Amino acid sequence: MTGERLDGRYAKLWAASTTSALGSGLATVAAPLLIASRTDEPLVVSGGFAVAWLPWLLFSLPGGVLVDRVDRRKLMITLDWIRVPAVALLAVAITAGNVGIALLYAVLFVINASEVVFRTASGAMLPAIVPKALLERANGRLYAGTTLAHGMLSGPLSGFLFGVAASIPFYVNAGTYAVSALLLGLIAGAYRSRPGDEPGEPVVRRSMRAEVAEGFRWLAGQRLLRTMVGLIGMLNLTLVAATSVLVLLAKERLQLGSVGYGLLFTCMAVGGLLGSVTGDRLIAWCTPTWTLRIGLLIEAATHLVLATSTNAPVVGVTLFLFGVHGALWGIVASSLRQRLTPPDMLGRVGSTSLFIIAGGNCVGALLGGAVASKFGLTTPYWAGFVVAVLVSALTWRVFDRAVVSAAYAEEPAVSR
Repeated sequence: MTGERLDGRYAKLWAASTTSALGSGLATVAAPLLIASRTDEPLVVSGGFAVAWLPWLLFSLPGGVLVDRVDRRKLMITLDWIRVPAVALLAVAITAGNVGIALLYAVLFVINASEVVFRTASGAMLPAIVPKALLERANGRLYAGTTLAHGMLSGPLSGFLFGVAASIPFYVNAGTYAVSALLLGLIAGAYRSRPGDEPGEPVVRRSMRAEVAEGFRWLAGQRLLRTMVGLIGMLNLTLVAATSVLVLLAKERLQLGSVGYGLLFTCMAVGGLLGSVTGDRLIAWCTPTWTLRIGLLIEAATHLVLATSTNAPVVGVTLFLFGVHGALWGIVASSLRQRLTPPDMLGRVGSTSLFIIAGGNCVGALLGGAVASKFGLTTPYWAGFVVAVLVSALTWRVFDRAVVSAAYAEEPAVSR
């Protein structure tokens, strides 16, 4: 390792992203609690989840174009300041007793539409402030912050605050977005996708459709990256299908109550946190090639255990290992994308990946319940196991050590 280190700019970006993730987590937990306190209609409750997921499909691709057109840091600040009044308005309405489901849906839509573009901009900005040799460490710490704030702290904190007063999680959420914007404002420098795109300088722009298509074409031409994105989309489809009925599996096969069910997700979050914190060292020790290959085996084993086991501790340990794998895969995937993608296309390539992954998540959420209802509760897990085994066999050679090592050594080309 060289003497390079993560500097103050990265520290501010990490703090902003982690603070923003905590706020989004508070809203994610408090929103369904608020809906459930107003109605017991399942369609209305599930509608909140649909509204939260919809922006990931609608705005991933155009958001990537926007990220490649403007200063990424300023865009993130703007998105935070858009979310502050939106969430504050909802909190005030709750306090006044005038909140309606339509207003809640609208605010959820704004939060998640902003989050899509914010996350893309953050990933595209990272290579400009982090030495290439430290991308794995930087991505790992970002994942760790998000996992800790969104996956572990926001749930119990939001539940506690909601119990005190339904509006408090949303007031705090608005405050986290304001803090995030202030932290980003402290990062020095300009972060436009093309160094020559200075303010006031005329720039020829193509249509948004043409720029989105360019991102798709570039990704399609990269065998390693397109394989990873396709794999994550396919595996997320089966994973979300499986987790969508996990509450029933926990109740009927593992004999767990609501606390035990929640602890299963805690196991996965703790694994994710461990994998994020130690990711750069684990990946260096194991090599990126075997990190990816072992991850595919863990994916298959997880579905197999969930399909066959009735032992809650065994399932908990399995989900912990899955959490470690998920963090390591995310670090390798992000770092490879940031290493290989031309700087002026980082937004579009990152957003294309998000779009494919979000599509898998949405389809998986719909399929899980339908498949379990028709063919039995363990069917989604058996299907996930079969898919994981097949994709492992089909893509094993793609992650050849020489290919991955060459990708790490390659300099990103200029797209124009």
